[in-house]
Amino acid sequence: MNKQIFVNLAVKDLDKSKAFFNALGYTFNPQFTNESGACMVIADGSIYAMLLTEPFFRTFVDKPIVQAKEATEVLVCLSCESREEVDDLVAKAVAAGGRAPRPPQDHGFMYGHGFEDLDGHIWELAWMAPQA
Repeated sequence: MNKQIFVNLAVKDLDKSKAFFNALGYTFNPQFTNESGACMVIADGSIYAMLLTEPFFRTFVDKPIVQAKEATEVLVCLSCESREEVDDLVAKAVAAGGRAPRPPQDHGFMYGHGFEDLDGHIWELAWMAPQA
C-alpha cells in the first residue's frame, strides 16, 4: 500500500468550507464525508484534507483547538505544476472569500504564493523548476 497523507483541519462551518474548496476545483470523497467531516481530495490516492467540524475535531484531541485566524498551527504546502497554477489557485481562493496574506515570492528556480482559507488555515503553493 502506498503511503497517504491526511491533513486534519478544524472548521467552523463545514458547508461553507466545502463550497470554498469546491470553488478552487477540489472534490470530496462521499464515502468519507458526512455532516461532521468531509474528505477533500487533493491528489487522488495520496493526499487528502479532512475538514472536520470543531465538535468532531475535539473528539481526537485533548488540547484546545487553535483558532487559525488568531494563531498559526500549521502551514500546509502543496506543489503545483506551474507558476500559472499557483497564481490561479490563489486567485480562486481570494474570489471564494479567502485572502492572500503576502505577495508572491519569485526565486527564479522556485515560485510560491499562498492563501488563507475561511477558517484562517494557511495553504502555501509552490512551483519548482524541474532542474532544481
